[in-house]
Amino acid sequence: MMAPTHLAHSPPCSWPLVLFLVLFGASEPSNGTEWQVLQPEGPMRVAEGNTLLLQCTVDGSCTDDMMKWVKVSHQHQQEIYNFKHGYFPGVTPMIQGTREPLNCDYSIYIHNVTSKHAGTYHCVGFSDLSEKSEKTLEKGTSVLVKGAGDPEPDLWIIQPQELVLATTGDTVFLNCTVLGDGPPGPIRWFRGAGPSREAIYNFEGISQPNVTAVQASSRDFSILLQDASAERTGTYYCVKFQRKFNRQYLSGPGTRLRVRDLLSVFTLVVLGLKTTTLAALLLALAACQRRFRQEDVKTPGPAGLGPL
Repeated sequence: MMAPTHLAHSPPCSWPLVLFLVLFGASEPSNGTEWQVLQPEGPMRVAEGNTLLLQCTVDGSCTDDMMKWVKVSHQHQQEIYNFKHGYFPGVTPMIQGTREPLNCDYSIYIHNVTSKHAGTYHCVGFSDLSEKSEKTLEKGTSVLVKGAGDPEPDLWIIQPQELVLATTGDTVFLNCTVLGDGPPGPIRWFRGAGPSREAIYNFEGISQPNVTAVQASSRDFSILLQDASAERTGTYYCVKFQRKFNRQYLSGPGTRLRVRDLLSVFTLVVLGLKTTTLAALLLALAACQRRFRQEDVKTPGPAGLGPL
């Protein structure tokens, strides 16, 4: 029995397009409706004239809702930034400062901070259909501002890295410097924010495996994450605790870590193709199919069988 001729010629031309569609389809965001807003509790401390980074990420689908930042101070609410519309001088989203695609990231910078920026900041979501249906957090990020004439505070936590990129198997350095003493209590590292945040390292207690302290000086509370994997992706906070009340005293601004394997890097490269590149791929596919059709016309069919 003879095999159908269309199966013999179709695969060679279709593989490039199939590969592109598979990679594109694999990267589509989930359409689920459940999601959770994650932001640090604080308090965070910033000096006047500096830039404040407020971290906010959404765990789950972030395609059906929009986000904005609201500051609450003395029972007064003020919209600080709206990702959907509006003009907010002195405030920019973090995604504009990096070439990396930060999915579901709604962090913002507040530039040239003044004493008026002190307060509690809430990263909230609202439905595209009605901004009145807001989903608010129980706790926001508390911000303390040190004025030029104010006395020096008892503690500063400095996390100079905003975004760290790594690949699977790397050893990742997360920087934290603590200036001052503050109340008695340990320094701890956490991944994520809110009640579900994950304890990573405790300088006075039990820590996760493959995590070690650098301790280059008495003020250095940096850590090393060894054998990084994609599961370690997240935002890491260096936090000071007050032992007497067993509560958080001060938090660093956070460091965003992204760990990718080689396949995800390749996928991002493919998805980064510009429209002209995709058009060239489609043209090449059409030319390939045209060539095979011409060969089918030129190839004579099988000779008829004579009478037995």
